[in-house]
Amino acid sequence: MYFKVVLVLLTIFAFSTFYINTKAEEINNFQATKSCLYTTNNDRDLILYSKLIEKIKSAENIIIFTHINPDGDALGSALALNFFIEDTFNKPSKIVYTGTVPEIYSFLPKFDEIISINDINKDEKFDLALAVDISSPDRLAEAKEIFNKADFRVNIDHHKTNKRYGDLNIVDNNACAAGLILFKIFDETGYKISKNIATALYTAIMTDTGAFKYENTTPECLRTTAALVESGAVPNEIYRACYEAKPLNMFKFQLHILNKTEFFDDGKIAITVIDKNDIEQFHASENYFEGIPEILRTIDTVEVSALLVETQNGNTSISLRSKKTDLIPIVSHFNGGGHSLAAGCTIKKPISDAKYKLLKQIEKTLK
Repeated sequence: MYFKVVLVLLTIFAFSTFYINTKAEEINNFQATKSCLYTTNNDRDLILYSKLIEKIKSAENIIIFTHINPDGDALGSALALNFFIEDTFNKPSKIVYTGTVPEIYSFLPKFDEIISINDINKDEKFDLALAVDISSPDRLAEAKEIFNKADFRVNIDHHKTNKRYGDLNIVDNNACAAGLILFKIFDETGYKISKNIATALYTAIMTDTGAFKYENTTPECLRTTAALVESGAVPNEIYRACYEAKPLNMFKFQLHILNKTEFFDDGKIAITVIDKNDIEQFHASENYFEGIPEILRTIDTVEVSALLVETQNGNTSISLRSKKTDLIPIVSHFNGGGHSLAAGCTIKKPISDAKYKLLKQIEKTLK
């Protein structure tokens, strides 16, 4: 009996020692430090972050993708990742976008180094492709083929509708922005956040939370931005660049589009449209569209607002915003995606037909 007890105790001791040593080695390899803002207890997250670092270390030709017509989160996250790879591993990486990039983000460091998909050699092969803030491969648009041809593909995102399309998927549906996920990765690898990265990530988080007024503004979000300010981000300068530098022509264009707004269901639904004539009249670029559905949502009676845009191929691109109504069931009906209170989709119909179909779906959801 005595020997059995001793044997059991020795077995427990050996297993405990092995587990502690394994965890210590994992943490050392991961370069986590006690000064981290975040110390995750989720082994799965640690493994995913570690795998990403391993892939960056071994890669020779790296490309970073934003979604079509990138916003502040996509651009800020992509630039921060580019700085991280360059500063930490002394490796270059390319940032590629499709569509157009809003000039309001030209204050971001290395903004002028972002490359259009039209300037990329389609035959070039990459051993590591990183997609940030992209819920579905379709959001890569013309860049989808290059992403798919990469030897290893990483998907870093925070959308509830994410399709888990990467070989490695780092997806956190509770994160307020893709930029917050990247901060956690950098923070937990022990990387010191530079001023350039702080500026890029602060922009990512601020714009995806509507300057910290949307429902996704969590304590975690605010703690992160506080850390970014300590690392050199300047909130008032970034805010002014993003929200108080609107060209006069853009203001006139948005006023024109807002005057076209139609209201339905006792003012609960607000819909306005942008057609090719509007774009030609004001020589408007796509960044002129930003903020229009948010303005409509501020009306007291409005629960759901929608902006419909006529695309060059005659289809209709739609941006939806709501106060409380979950938009995912609406956009999912049209194979779209996004967040509960901010989502989008494309309907392959002319604007008049698309508006009718969308309105019916919204009314059905509001009942």
